[in-house]
Amino acid sequence: MSAEDLDGQPGLAEATRVWARIGLLSFGGPAAQIALMHRELVEERNWLSENRFLNALSFCMLLPGPEAMQLATYAGWRMHGTLGGLIAGLLFVLPGAFVMLALSALYVTLGQLPLIESLFLGIKAAVIVIVIEALLRVSRKALNRGDYWVIAGLAFVGIFVFALPYPLIVVAAAAYGFLTARAGDQSSVEDNDLTHHGLWNTMRTICLWLAVWFLPLIALQIFAPGSLLNPIGEFFSKLAVVTFGGAYAVLAYMGQDVVQNSAWLTAGEMMDGLGLAETTPGPLILVTQFVGFLAAFKEGGFWLALAATGVTLWATFAPCFLWIFTGAPYIDWISNQPRLKGALSAITAAVVGVILNLSIWFALHVFFTSVRSWKFGWIQTSAPDLATLDWRVVVLTVVSAIVLFRLHWGIAKLLLAMAGLALVLGQF
Repeated sequence: MSAEDLDGQPGLAEATRVWARIGLLSFGGPAAQIALMHRELVEERNWLSENRFLNALSFCMLLPGPEAMQLATYAGWRMHGTLGGLIAGLLFVLPGAFVMLALSALYVTLGQLPLIESLFLGIKAAVIVIVIEALLRVSRKALNRGDYWVIAGLAFVGIFVFALPYPLIVVAAAAYGFLTARAGDQSSVEDNDLTHHGLWNTMRTICLWLAVWFLPLIALQIFAPGSLLNPIGEFFSKLAVVTFGGAYAVLAYMGQDVVQNSAWLTAGEMMDGLGLAETTPGPLILVTQFVGFLAAFKEGGFWLALAATGVTLWATFAPCFLWIFTGAPYIDWISNQPRLKGALSAITAAVVGVILNLSIWFALHVFFTSVRSWKFGWIQTSAPDLATLDWRVVVLTVVSAIVLFRLHWGIAKLLLAMAGLALVLGQF
């Protein structure tokens, strides 16, 4: 392996502890989660090189589903094969899934959860600063050419100002990078045995994970044909294939079907679910778990809701392992093809703009209690009601910036401190 590869590959037990830590601290959506993984895996431990991390991130952004969870799965696979990928992916999801299950049960029992909302307000404020730090670091590495800065800027304007579809932005960036690649753009990551995977191994991986994904759902059709679990499994399996761009894109797909067509949830409940997902660790796409739980609870009570949670999680995340275990062996190979490398590099530049969009979207909804969608001709963006600025978030964000940029606190310590401070400010 080259110098670009792992400096000191960890043992499986050590890696598992780090994956558990990442899973427990991964608040704030994909931008914050990517920032956390970059800090833990690239900066502090050097388990992945900068090039390999960015190449994998670009690849994951091409896939449907939660890119941060898929990036974690790739990193785990990179270090310890399929078992490592399973451990990393599951530990990224399960802590948040358990928290979401508890919050969903409390939601159907008690309704709104003001104490929990106050507690996580501090976490959200800290996450804003963590994302800013990551954006600065990643942009310095990814935007190493003038045209990449232009791509990042256009990607941000396209998605934030004009609400262009995320896949369109990625495809446009990839096309530009492919067509303008130069022969000298080859990655410094050397080809290695992991890339010589072979068509037979690839087909075997696809068949295995298709079976893992669909056999439990087929069993449901056979043994519980009239259950609500079947349309839940079908709907979220379809969602796993067509939803590019993360949880915010999922809302657009889910909104009409879940609220209007199936009438599983009301629009208000849908937004409450997103709010709960934003305050838990793990991918924001866990909002699907809330939808499945609530739909089944209305139909048949807690036990059906618990079963629906399992079905929803299975249909949402099993495909992620299919995409990664099929494609991961070829990421380094892609990085050694000048035109494909050019496409990935351009996508990485676009990703910087996309993450900036997600960061601003998230910050607006944290700083202001009322954010409206504003449309004028081709322009379609978010506009906050300035009168609804939450002064507590301003204080929490300033304090977070001081302790992260000046005092260099660790992420866990920062999140705990801001959660405690938010509880204190919540008394005013």
